[in-house]
Amino acid sequence: MRINTVIIDDEPLAIEVLKKFSETTQGIEIVATFTNPVAAIKYLSENKVDLVFLDIEMPLINGVDLVDALNHKPNLIFTTAFPQYAIEGFNLDAVDYLLKPVSYKRFLKAVNKITKTLPEGDGQQPLNYQKKSASEHRFIFVKSDYENLKVNIHEITYIEGLKDYLKINLCNGKYVLTLSNFSSLIQKIDTPDFIRTHNSFIVNLNYVVSIQKNKVLVGDKRIPISETYKKDFFDKVRLT
Repeated sequence: MRINTVIIDDEPLAIEVLKKFSETTQGIEIVATFTNPVAAIKYLSENKVDLVFLDIEMPLINGVDLVDALNHKPNLIFTTAFPQYAIEGFNLDAVDYLLKPVSYKRFLKAVNKITKTLPEGDGQQPLNYQKKSASEHRFIFVKSDYENLKVNIHEITYIEGLKDYLKINLCNGKYVLTLSNFSSLIQKIDTPDFIRTHNSFIVNLNYVVSIQKNKVLVGDKRIPISETYKKDFFDKVRLT
């Protein structure tokens, strides 16, 4: 099953989160992204797509008015930071709505709702995070209790230091505790996607939802950015 998908959001970071989730999900193909709702209306008027992730609160044209401007309405999943907009979304027959910050687990639940609405949907297996690029096949083994556990690197959202242990948080909401230190673990992971923000935290940039002066949001977790690591962090993410 191939679900041709468009993302419309005035926040580039929000688009990147949904793109990353889509790239690691079998069957979801991102065909276009827009921060400009006017350009999105033109594209959707000229191209048929299966699914649109649509932010409700946008300048110029909000998500509800954008839908009203379309002659053909694709499957819609609204994204919003404001839960009160959910009613408006369901009034427009949206498949679902996602409350920001969006977790991968919630994303997967939403996209699986549309599989039954598509012609190929009957009898299909649920979508899952199975489509991986070559780099996403990489994994490490970490010691936890009395066994060595396999951890897929692309599933790590952030790592938290807890005295002698590291807590490796995963995109499915689970975590692994390992007796190790940041230096050893980062050598194993060996990818620039992971950046230190604090003595006690390393984040995976692929799961960053938003960045503020002194903290970064990874999923629904607010992680501090300390003065020690601030310059290096902002240099790497190219923000000023």
